[in-house]
Amino acid sequence: MRTPHALLATAVTTAALAAAVAAPAPAAGADTVPPPGTYYVQSAVTGLNAADASGTVEQHRPRGNEDRQQWSLRPDGAGHLLESTDSPGVCLGRAGDRARTVSCGAAEARWRLAPLGADRYALAAPGTGGRLTVAPKPAGATHPAPLSVGGGDGDLASWYLTPVDTPGGPVPPRERRTLDQVTFLTAHNAYANGVDGGFAPPLIDLFPNQNRGVQQQLADGVRGFMLDIHQTPDGAVLCHNSCTLVRRPVALWVDLQRITDFLRAHPEEFVTVFLEDYVEPGVLRAELDRVRGLPDVLYRPDRTGVREHGWPTMGELAAAGHRLLIFTDHSKEADRSAGLTRDSFGVMYQREWTVENHWSMGPGVGASDWSCHSRWYDADTTIPLTRTEPGFRPLFVMNHFRDAAVASTAATDNAKLADRARRFCQPAARKKPTYLAVDRYDLGNPAAAVAALNTYAYP
Repeated sequence: MRTPHALLATAVTTAALAAAVAAPAPAAGADTVPPPGTYYVQSAVTGLNAADASGTVEQHRPRGNEDRQQWSLRPDGAGHLLESTDSPGVCLGRAGDRARTVSCGAAEARWRLAPLGADRYALAAPGTGGRLTVAPKPAGATHPAPLSVGGGDGDLASWYLTPVDTPGGPVPPRERRTLDQVTFLTAHNAYANGVDGGFAPPLIDLFPNQNRGVQQQLADGVRGFMLDIHQTPDGAVLCHNSCTLVRRPVALWVDLQRITDFLRAHPEEFVTVFLEDYVEPGVLRAELDRVRGLPDVLYRPDRTGVREHGWPTMGELAAAGHRLLIFTDHSKEADRSAGLTRDSFGVMYQREWTVENHWSMGPGVGASDWSCHSRWYDADTTIPLTRTEPGFRPLFVMNHFRDAAVASTAATDNAKLADRARRFCQPAARKKPTYLAVDRYDLGNPAAAVAALNTYAYP
């Protein structure tokens, strides 16, 4: 991070730094065809990747070098070929109106790449009106997996060609880095630490997500705090699933006061709080009103032109004193119906400002799932990790934890955090993670991954 805390002073290995910074030049601009190289063919609508599924080409969750999703792009006459890196001589092609893998020598393997702007491309079948396309979304379902070739227009036939080797550039000095160029160590269920108080019924209370209290987390360099809040007669209380039978539960305002006091004592620091939010907006507003000095440090991106002009620099945030950003996962539509929206008193709706991958890598023990796909892609919502807007790039929350916090598993997973971020999640989102969220941040040295990501900028 930006100040020399004990955990973050640990040196990043030469190999980790080399992996982070020894990257090729950025992909070509929106008005040119990308240079030869290895790419993911990534839907602009879903953020999912074209994958070879036994000859059928389908869109699958991004899985790095797994699942036959990498394609070598090279020119071929007036067109281009996309050859499978797993099966030499086999290319992404078509058979009639279906996307298929075919021999690279077949005419059906050749594509004409047409720039669409915003770093997107159409993959057109030469001599026809056919384009590689995602099937329309049926009501109450996600987009079908098989890809087709037809007269698709608009975003359904719009693709990113995302380099497998993550592009990177020199990082600006700290004060000139924009918020989306910085990566922060983030504690999943930061309140569930067994130090500050109880957080769950007795048996669950034995398995904390963290092992140090919030004040120590701040001192150690944690700058993102994921907190679950539930409504009780005492206000918004920090609990996991339910506050029933919880011993000595902690009120939200208590931890927010700890964070606010820390920021007032450290004017160069920036902290983000993520609320898994089960309280009424009026209750949350009353809880924030109890925190002394909160208005002086609260950051309101909705009032500073971020959506039009992008995120401010860390220097600008420090100069303005805006150094605490609070998100809620609650629905804005539901709050409108209730007559009070949380952003009216400074709590931002996370889906408007961030993208986030699925929250779990699997059970607390055993094999893990490293695929990196949007938490908000389902039958009701399509928010791909790749979402961007003109002038605005959402912050990227990268979750890297299991269903249950097992210390030995967390230590192993955290040691692999930099690798997953670089090879799986960063290409999946086409942006660098802003927040690396882990269980047991004191194990496996996730701070080293944060430090490595902070040595370069994603274009």
